Amino acid sequence: MDLAELTENMSLSSGSQTKREDYIDWTEYFMATAFLAAKRSKDPSYQVGACVVNRENKIVGVGYNGMPTGCSDEEFPWGKNTSSPLDNKHMYVCHAEMNAILNKNSADVKNCTIYVGLFPCNECAKIIIQSGITEVVYLSDEKGKKPIYQASKRMFDATGVKYWQYKPKRDKIVIDFSNIEWDKMSPCK
Repeated sequence: MDLAELTENMSLSSGSQTKREDYIDWTEYFMATAFLAAKRSKDPSYQVGACVVNRENKIVGVGYNGMPTGCSDEEFPWGKNTSSPLDNKHMYVCHAEMNAILNKNSADVKNCTIYVGLFPCNECAKIIIQSGITEVVYLSDEKGKKPIYQASKRMFDATGVKYWQYKPKRDKIVIDFSNIEWDKMSPCK
């Protein structure tokens, strides 16, 4: 069977000659990637993920909030309201934005966009600015009235980093591994 016959058989077996119309757009895809990354976080309070994307819509970095490499999730604290500062997770946890930038799979992240579930704090804003990222897309700004988030906006405004809140078109994107029809996906059938 040659390529033309294979392509025709695939078209006929799918029952359609046109593309799917219910696919997710780029922004949904990258925000969903950030939320999928957040599922790796062991933080009991907030699970945040981030996805860095270049101008060609290629993912160049993904991260989530967690302990630094080599710091055991079992030995370091996850609490926030503690009597001793050394028992507070904020002294140790790396935020999703930091991890996404440090986990980059390219030479740099200049002129990239970062997608993140929660608006970045001032520390992450500094890393975003220093790395050359030019746009921040976030889902929630629930802590926006706190000074550390106001400081982020002030720094972004001063440096020209564009930021905007993503408003989802749909309530959820579901990945159901039990519902995947592998035989329909294979071009070799």
